Amino acid sequence: MTFIGSHQVIGSSRASELSDEQTCDTVYSSPTQMHLTAPQCLPHLGLLLIGIFMVLIMGCGRSPSEKLLTESPKSIEQASPQATTVASVNALAKEYHQYWQLAEQGIRWQVGQPHSDQLEMSGLQISAVIDYGVDEAGNTALSRTLVWPMLRTLPNDTHASLMRTFSTSVMPQLTLDGEEVTNRGLVEVIFDGVLTLTQQLTKDVSLVRTLTIHPYEPGFIERWQITNLGEQPVLAVLTEIDYQEVTGAENGLYGRYKIAVSAPAKSQVIAPNSHLINDIVFSAQLVDEMVYIDPTEAIATRHRQLDGWRNTLQFESPDPLLNQMFEFAKLRATESIFATRNGLAHGPGGTRYYAAVWANDQAEYVNPFFPYLGDAKGVASALNSFKWFANYMNPEFSALPSSIIAEGTDFWNGAGDRGDCAMIAYGASDFALSLGREDKARELLPLIEWCLEYNRHQRMENGIIASDSDELEGRFPAGNANLSTNMLAYGGLVRAARLKKALGDDDQGLEQEAQALKLAIIAHFSAEVAGYQTYRYYEGNDKLRAWIALPLAFGFEHHKAGTIDALLSENLWTKDGLLTEEGDKTFWDRSTLYGFRALMKAGELQRVWPYFEYYSHKRLTGEHVPYAVEAWPEGDQRHLSAESGLYARVIIEGLFGIEPIGFQQFMLAPRLPAHWNDMALRHIKAFGADFDIVVRRVEGGVNIDIISAGRVIQQHFWDQGSPLPVTLTLIQP
Repeated sequence: MTFIGSHQVIGSSRASELSDEQTCDTVYSSPTQMHLTAPQCLPHLGLLLIGIFMVLIMGCGRSPSEKLLTESPKSIEQASPQATTVASVNALAKEYHQYWQLAEQGIRWQVGQPHSDQLEMSGLQISAVIDYGVDEAGNTALSRTLVWPMLRTLPNDTHASLMRTFSTSVMPQLTLDGEEVTNRGLVEVIFDGVLTLTQQLTKDVSLVRTLTIHPYEPGFIERWQITNLGEQPVLAVLTEIDYQEVTGAENGLYGRYKIAVSAPAKSQVIAPNSHLINDIVFSAQLVDEMVYIDPTEAIATRHRQLDGWRNTLQFESPDPLLNQMFEFAKLRATESIFATRNGLAHGPGGTRYYAAVWANDQAEYVNPFFPYLGDAKGVASALNSFKWFANYMNPEFSALPSSIIAEGTDFWNGAGDRGDCAMIAYGASDFALSLGREDKARELLPLIEWCLEYNRHQRMENGIIASDSDELEGRFPAGNANLSTNMLAYGGLVRAARLKKALGDDDQGLEQEAQALKLAIIAHFSAEVAGYQTYRYYEGNDKLRAWIALPLAFGFEHHKAGTIDALLSENLWTKDGLLTEEGDKTFWDRSTLYGFRALMKAGELQRVWPYFEYYSHKRLTGEHVPYAVEAWPEGDQRHLSAESGLYARVIIEGLFGIEPIGFQQFMLAPRLPAHWNDMALRHIKAFGADFDIVVRRVEGGVNIDIISAGRVIQQHFWDQGSPLPVTLTLIQP
């Protein structure tokens, strides 16, 4: 499956697939790429000419929404923030096709034209990448690529997970009153943590397919519900499926594996307003292993799992699309945890990255999120990932592996030192503070201290920390010392100092070391790039890079204005988010999400808000839904899971401005959008507590209620200046 970046021409191919009426009314790419056909669109043209004539008479010019994408960030800032933000969605929405609408606890696509998409869902022993949609002939397209990460293939490398793709070849054959049913009639798709496709097979008979992974077993379920909507009984006959494959022992690390797809034969006269249910079970196991999967229990267990995530860390805002995007971010970030033979391990996914950990995806991106959600498996996977890295500490202070693979039994080090110790020192310290547990902090402290010492061994004469590459592993130049590694090393020093203080230990000069590194960063990386006074990414770099957002994310005031302008300029910001490098076409959501968080933290909410709204709405309801993606063109916008953790952190750390400073202490700086009067983050499980933060606009600032067990236990007024320190000692269980 190929997804097209929205900066490309996406309208022309789709327009040819639509009816004349649809072509006039529903295709959006950019304003210059709307496709109108004559004579069907002449009425629209007439209305357009009348509208232009009226605008010229009134002398109104363009509306704020029409100006949004064509004006520079400075002109946007000078406009009324409220008018600009309110208008932003209407203006930006025309830059993509909105296929999906909100549904109960999810999203719905009312099928009206050819379109296809892909999403991933994961459980402890399986991951499923599902391709679905309608082709140009009107046929329902449905393919399931199933991955079993703990059934290791040979060679046992990063990508050695047993994997199979199943399309229509292993599906039951269905006849209705003796006539074989064609695979057409897809009318609706709903995703709410399970994927539901509804087909109208005949005038009177519908087929509803429910697809889900088993949360705990190596199984995937596809339930068929055939319903008679007519007034006469219908005879439905389904053939049996008994597909089995046994792999060769020479191809499996643990010997032979058995892959099975099964569904019973059924024949039933379906009375009016009644239905027939049949379950197709996909599974894989060791050839001599016993695995039992109850489809009904699997579906019920998945729904209980989803309800558990919905009931904690709830984001409440006036924008239901943002609320739902946050819910899906929680889901994708947390479901992608696998029960390896060496403990729980979060994995990015995407049919390639399982039963393995990376210092950026896990230690830096997603692990600091888990304390806020309070998911036990998420916290356990974070602790286990740090344990895996700690196994490679050494007295020579040689670099840690780029990734630890194969269920923690091996490593890959093809990228050399990517700044991994900077990532781990920052992520582990932040995680330990947010978790609020002294015992776990003590467990993590040796790894944190070793990583800080490793960074000192890489310190150059000018105080900058060298590294072979960065998290992009040489895809773009990074010199011998890059801004990302150094900013994360700074963040690690700051948070490690706070962690030491929380533990009652001497910080051993970590605060002073952090300040020295900060001065070295400013001295070495400060530069004028593309006309902006900001930061170069490495010595010799003369193009703007997305990661110049990092100094803002870590609270640097130096070059703040120039960096903000550069990030929001046409040099970097596109309809797909931040370009990795000025002048290139590549985008990675991870740097865009850091950019959102950084700009909000820097107090530039109103300027960045239209972009964040647009990004969120597009990812939730556009061409490829419903999660943050990895990158384009690499990976073809896979739904890697750690990026969803970064999205959730935009809300937690960017919009609400939460930053841990102790086990029960944090800084709070909620940035309330100009057109909102209130917002809340409820059932926050970080800092050893369960509490809500409710923010309401008042004259001169905002009122903040801290609520525990339904009682307001703290009230604060914040003038939206310096962040507000909060201590949770008054919170009772």
